[in-house]
Amino acid sequence: MSRKLAGKVALVTGGSRGLGAATAAALADQGADIAISYVASGEKALAVIESIKAKGVRAIAIKADQGDPAAAEPMVREVLSKLGKLDILVNNAAVALQGKTIDDPAIDNAAMDRQWAINTFGVIANIRAAAKVLPEGGRIISIGSGLGTRIAFPGTADYAATKAAVVGYSKGAARDLGGRNITVNVVQAGMMDTDMAAGSKGKLPPIIMESHAIHRFAELSEVAAAVVFLAGPDAGFITGSVIDVNGGFTA
Repeated sequence: MSRKLAGKVALVTGGSRGLGAATAAALADQGADIAISYVASGEKALAVIESIKAKGVRAIAIKADQGDPAAAEPMVREVLSKLGKLDILVNNAAVALQGKTIDDPAIDNAAMDRQWAINTFGVIANIRAAAKVLPEGGRIISIGSGLGTRIAFPGTADYAATKAAVVGYSKGAARDLGGRNITVNVVQAGMMDTDMAAGSKGKLPPIIMESHAIHRFAELSEVAAAVVFLAGPDAGFITGSVIDVNGGFTA
C-alpha cells in the first residue's frame, strides 16, 4: 500500500471523534505520525491514539482548548517535543450553533462568542503557531463548511461567518507562506453523521436535503480523503483554494 506521508508528522485538532478521528486515521494510513488535540474526551482520545498506533506509526493526544488562542503555542511545542517536528496542521475542531435568528431574544450571545473563539480565533492562533515551525513544503488545511459560501436557510449567521472568516484568513496565509512552499487550503465539508449533526440524519426538513445536488449525508471517509490529498505530495501547487466536499450544496 502506498504510504505517501511516511516520515511526516500531522496535528489534527478535535481528533478524538467524528471527522477529526477519521482524518487522523486516514493520515496514519498514509504513514504519517499523528498528534490529536482534545478538550474533554480523554478516554475517546486514548482509544483513537491506540487504534492509530496499531497502524505502525507514532501517535499522541494533547489536551488543548481550541477556544483559547493562548493554547496554540504550547500545543505546537508539545508536538515538537514528543514527535520531533510538525509537517501538517489540520484545523478540524469546531462547534455549530444554529437555529436561532440574530433578532431572536433568546439567542445566547456568550455561546455565540465561544463559537467564534473555537471556529475562528483558535484556527488563526493555530496557523500562526504552526507557521513558525513548519518546514519548506508544509501543509495547513482547515475544515470549513458549505455555509461559509452559501446560506440556504435562516439561523446560521454566526456559524457561517466563522467559517467564511477561515476562508479569508487561509487565502491571506497562503500568500504569506507561499515563498516557503507551504500550502494553505480549506475543505468545505457538507453535512456528516457526526456529533455536530446531533442525530439529525433522516430528520431534516426536505428543503435542506433538496438544497444539495446529492441528497445524502457525506461519509467521513469522503471528507478525510480530501484532507489527505491536500496534505500529500500531489497537492504541492494547490494553495489558497477551497475544496467543496458537500454534495453540490455550493454548486
